[in-house]
Amino acid sequence: MQIIRREFLALSGLAVASQSIANIALAQAQAGPKLTQILRKDLEGQGDVVQETVVSIVEFPPGAAAPWHMHPGAQELLHVIEGNLTVEIEGKGSTLLKAGEAGIIPAELVHLARNESASANGKALVVHSRAAKDKPLIVVVKK
Repeated sequence: MQIIRREFLALSGLAVASQSIANIALAQAQAGPKLTQILRKDLEGQGDVVQETVVSIVEFPPGAAAPWHMHPGAQELLHVIEGNLTVEIEGKGSTLLKAGEAGIIPAELVHLARNESASANGKALVVHSRAAKDKPLIVVVKK
C-alpha cells in the first residue's frame, strides 16, 4: 500500500510539473516568430546544384527574434513584406531590412533575424535553397 501511494504521489507530481512546463513552453513559443511553410518542392532541371527549395512566411511580433541558427547546405533569401527586420550574421554585423527590401544569407553562417519594434509586427517571405536534402534545414547553435 505504501509503495502504491508513493508511486501515485510521484506520478501526480509529474502531471502537475508537466502541465507547468507545457505552459511555460507555450508562453515562450508565443513570444517568438511564427513560421508557416507554404512550399517545399524538389526542383527539376537544376542538375544537382539545387535539389530542394522551401518557401515560408515568418511573422515576428513586436520584440520577437529567431534564435541564433544556421542552415547546413542551404542559402536563405529573406524578403521583408511588413515592418522592419534586423538580420545579424555572426562576426559580420547587422543589417536593417525595411518592407520591400531583401537580403541573402549564405549557407553555413550563424545568423538570426529580429523585430526591434516595440509596437509593429514584422513579416518576411523566406526562401531556402539547398543542395543536400539529407541535411536538416535549421540547426540552432546557441541562445
